[in-house]
Amino acid sequence: MSAPKKKSGVIAETEAAPARPRNGKPTRIELPLHRRVDASFLQYASYVIRDRAIPNLADGLKPVQRRILWSLHEKDDGRFIKVATISGHCAQYHPHGEAAISDALVVLVNKRYLIEGQGNFGNIFTGDPPAAPRYIECRLTELARTEIFNDDLTEFVPSYDGRNQEPVALPSKLPLLLMLGTEGIAVGMSCKILPHNFPELLQAQIAILKKQSFKLLPDFPTGGLMDAREYKDGAGGIKVRAKIKTRDDSTVIIKEIPPTTTTDSLIASIEDAARKGKIKVKSVNDFTSEDVEIEIKAPGGVSAEQLVDALYAFTDCEVTIASRIIVIKNNRPVEMTVSEVLKENTAQLVDTLKRELQLKEKKLEDELHFRTLERIFIEERIYKKIEQCKTNEAVVAAVHNGFKPFRRQLQRELTEADVERLLAVRIRRISLFDINKHREEMEKVKADLAETRKNLKTLTKYVIGHLEGLLEKYGPLYPRLTKSSRYDEVDAKEAAFKAFKVAYDRESGYVGYKVSGEEFNLECTKFDKIVLVFKDGHYKVTELPEKMFVGPELFYCGLPERDRVFTCAYTDRKASYLKRFKFGGTILNKAYLCIPDKSRILFFAPDTPKILYVRYKPAPHQKISQQTCAPSQIEVKSPKTRGRQISNKDISSVTAEPTRGWDEKATTTQIVFG
Repeated sequence: MSAPKKKSGVIAETEAAPARPRNGKPTRIELPLHRRVDASFLQYASYVIRDRAIPNLADGLKPVQRRILWSLHEKDDGRFIKVATISGHCAQYHPHGEAAISDALVVLVNKRYLIEGQGNFGNIFTGDPPAAPRYIECRLTELARTEIFNDDLTEFVPSYDGRNQEPVALPSKLPLLLMLGTEGIAVGMSCKILPHNFPELLQAQIAILKKQSFKLLPDFPTGGLMDAREYKDGAGGIKVRAKIKTRDDSTVIIKEIPPTTTTDSLIASIEDAARKGKIKVKSVNDFTSEDVEIEIKAPGGVSAEQLVDALYAFTDCEVTIASRIIVIKNNRPVEMTVSEVLKENTAQLVDTLKRELQLKEKKLEDELHFRTLERIFIEERIYKKIEQCKTNEAVVAAVHNGFKPFRRQLQRELTEADVERLLAVRIRRISLFDINKHREEMEKVKADLAETRKNLKTLTKYVIGHLEGLLEKYGPLYPRLTKSSRYDEVDAKEAAFKAFKVAYDRESGYVGYKVSGEEFNLECTKFDKIVLVFKDGHYKVTELPEKMFVGPELFYCGLPERDRVFTCAYTDRKASYLKRFKFGGTILNKAYLCIPDKSRILFFAPDTPKILYVRYKPAPHQKISQQTCAPSQIEVKSPKTRGRQISNKDISSVTAEPTRGWDEKATTTQIVFG
């Protein structure tokens, strides 16, 4: 038999050196192919993270967005430009095709702030696509022109093919990262930055400069009702509901939709829930045009209130959105919070405005210097001294000699550039020179220079004034669209409607909205929680139960309002006590005590009754069998407080109203709490 042929190339090398376990662990293969794959993968991952998916903290933009804005800046003449033209121009900076550029440009137009569109740019409510790039036009907004670009402060690098220069980051004076919001999936990481309200961001920046506290919540162009209790400064998530109104007893109208949905996807989720039997609907009609309007009719036997609650529970009328802020900072991806990002943006704003003022100061100094040179050059007829000069060196020397007597009037030493500029002054300019007009212009330049230097000395005040100017100009144009629980908590609860009635059956020991009991009958929404208080004094907060066994010792069932005052009377068999307290914060399904161990509750009610009626058990030689007391005399404390003693007698009952057996004719004294 002939020997097997030797394999060549990478395959032979790989097969010749298999990975052998060492100490029970696989050995890492270090062959040229593997090293090449590792290096190439790391380069690819770094490229996708830094140059495609993750925005830069410096200006809040992804590379494609920055290149689009720069292309619009280069082409900007105040008129609308075809999107196809901008896409083609931007392709010299962005190597991923004109389709990707056009899609990103449409998204920026629909964000409202930086690019103004003309034509069909799609519909964020219905999800309809935009027209082809050759049919739609765009241009920079005034906000973008004035607050994003400054060629003198922009740093450039070669484009991907080396033929052009593109900006590393735009010198933006706006907190674009939080204004626009963005989403990106890179290799091994992803970011989800929610958009925020522009005027509120400006107000927060003013608060940062004044060293005051601030709080920011997202704001979406689709509107909706937002629960941001778990937002955690951008490190958590939020819940957003559609805004639903009832037209009549059987019809509801959806007027605003949550972000990440469209009217089509929302209707599809409603129809899917109806097919699965989760909700009952008679018809769904979409009348959306410029504003969202989806009409939903309920069948017989189902009220509008029940339908609204079912829509929130089983369809995309309520969505949960997670937030994770990952940005490129100093060429590295870092995770940040909303407050940290805005503080960085504010520091960058201060630095940018300082550099602009320094640049303006330098230009005004140069202008003042040259105007002084020009005045002396013409008034003192220095130009006459160069008429007899025959060489360029003699001309320059004559100018220098002519200015020697006036050196103290100059801002700085005369340079060769100054001489060249003076020699370029035209005869017409010299002959028509107006000394009075020139002095007025000089005074104006001096005033501008003094104002600039003053602003540099009081930089923080100047930055606050800049932000207040933006707020006054653009604040009314961008009102908050997504109402948060801070402003619309009552409206959100009304939108959910109290369609569930929680009852308690003492005989069976069950509580829930599917229990046919006669006690409590508490009206709740699907999203409510309830607090259960038992005779032995332990209590807990739980989710809305369908049918839950709690036993026969339940004393109170209600909504867990943490700031509501409750009144409680209890006995520990040695004495009886009365107290007022607030539940405060609780952990779901965790048992707490509101009275000492081995005690029992005599009376428990929300709020503070005006009078409590206390009856004692009959006892030998007992002169007083009943008393009243005013609970309002007792201060409000925590649930763990002992309270004020009522009596050491055995109490028969404590009620808020006179009950059967209360003797109106008997002598009744009032308990006074010291």
